[in-house]
Amino acid sequence: MSKEETALTSYYNSLLQGDGGALKRALYKSMGFDDVALSKPLIAIVNTYTTATPGHANLNEICHQVELGIESAGGTAMTFGTIAPCDGIAEGHDGMRYILPSRDLIASSVECMVRAHRFDGMVMLGSCDKIVPGLLMAAARLDIPALLLNSGPMLPATYKDKHYDGNIVTEAIGWKRRGSITDAEFQFIENIAEPCVGSCAMLGTANTMGCMAEALGMMLTGAATVPAVMAKRMIMARQTGRAILELVKQGITARMQMTEKSIQNAMAVLMSIGGSTNAIMHLQAIYHEAGLGELPLTAFDEMSKKVPQLASVYPASPYDMADFDDAGGIPAVMYELRQLLHLNCMAASQEPLDAVLTQEKASKRPEVIRSIDHPFSQTGGVAILSGNLAPHGAVVKPAAVPEHLQVFCGKAQVFPSEQAACHAILQGEVAENTAVVLRYEGPKGGPGMPEMYRPMKNLEGMGLAQSCCIVTDGRFSGSNRGLFVGHISPEAYEGSVLALVADGDEIVVDIPNRTITLRVDDEVLAVRRAVWERPEKELKDGYLRTYQKNALSAAKGALVQ
Repeated sequence: MSKEETALTSYYNSLLQGDGGALKRALYKSMGFDDVALSKPLIAIVNTYTTATPGHANLNEICHQVELGIESAGGTAMTFGTIAPCDGIAEGHDGMRYILPSRDLIASSVECMVRAHRFDGMVMLGSCDKIVPGLLMAAARLDIPALLLNSGPMLPATYKDKHYDGNIVTEAIGWKRRGSITDAEFQFIENIAEPCVGSCAMLGTANTMGCMAEALGMMLTGAATVPAVMAKRMIMARQTGRAILELVKQGITARMQMTEKSIQNAMAVLMSIGGSTNAIMHLQAIYHEAGLGELPLTAFDEMSKKVPQLASVYPASPYDMADFDDAGGIPAVMYELRQLLHLNCMAASQEPLDAVLTQEKASKRPEVIRSIDHPFSQTGGVAILSGNLAPHGAVVKPAAVPEHLQVFCGKAQVFPSEQAACHAILQGEVAENTAVVLRYEGPKGGPGMPEMYRPMKNLEGMGLAQSCCIVTDGRFSGSNRGLFVGHISPEAYEGSVLALVADGDEIVVDIPNRTITLRVDDEVLAVRRAVWERPEKELKDGYLRTYQKNALSAAKGALVQ
């Protein structure tokens, strides 16, 4: 065979082989790819860069380093993008209803592009709340060699010699309403709250999901928590580019990494760091996409009971993600947890977890990450509740709940929407010891299961977070702290008990016993059910209508079926 004939038949990607691949080769050549480049493994970089979302604004620089890593290891990089909405910008208005549904849209958009082009592997660049789980879902669905790298957390703001994340702004609204700060001081806080690009500085959903990716073996060890502005992140990017070629050459695909055991490891890490409650439904979705079936809430409850809370990061403590990284990050947590982990799972480097963790050391800062012998709590930082108000389960974050609110009893004050609740809280219409009930905010009823971020922050700002709780079929931000119970299933829109709660009803939340109870007789509930009518919330068009029609319950990950 001549050299010319060999050049036309040695392409790594099967679509580019022989005469049948000629047009495809020609199309790639129009963009500057030559035969040498096209004969190598074609690696997609899913770059979710945008200047509309701070957690993604540095991804072009990271993408360039990944490209260099891919090329140095013998591959050819090709980049495409997908959407990356910011939860913070979407919060408090109807835009938040699109945030959770965007997760499934991201997964499907990546699936479409990768299936159409038949890439040999991919590196996914994403950082914010629904983007990381959407990318991981895509990797599990596609089952090709894949790695993920996030943008890294932003640095914290400093105000009056204390570190804060950007959520200080929302709390400051309450301070201003109460007369604690002036308009000028409020403007100052706004200007310093977000000091640089990166995912938010606290252990919210974005950083929690980055930690989950690392625990799953889908991100290089130690990468999840490196701040966005550090040179080390660029080094990690180049290393990620080289690492994906090793996975391609060895034929190691995403489902070989995201196994039942590695997902159990991620669940254990979630409990130990007290991460975002949203991670529960995202891990359920990843589990489903990996072809493993249904991951029930009871599995998280069991994990929470046996895994201690070892880390305490804002909103559970004053320490931010930069502190967490300095203390050792996820490797330090997994080192302490090693007796509870499946050590035969593979890290992203393709070393057994056992071998990786023998190279790690204990936390350098015990105020941030403690040893397993001296945990912050003997049980996990995220827990599942059940009871007559949540027959299929609800989610709470004990790590962010003050000790005196671990058992709560209060009178219900019911609101049909987040906006109505916020108005009442800021107008002083919510009293101490109130159970603020926000309903019709689930996957179908919202629709889109928006976050009830603002009401919780408004309670803080108005000085009510130490005595009140919020109960909802919606979600919460990973930045929220205080007593909040979300993901109540079944949701109110489906005619559940949550739909029957009335002002003045007594609600009991008992975290130690994992229960949530509405103290109303069944006979009374039966009378209310007889006159209950489903609110008119059905949409007539758009993607959100598709989500509303096809979304599963929060107890099943709120997936699009």
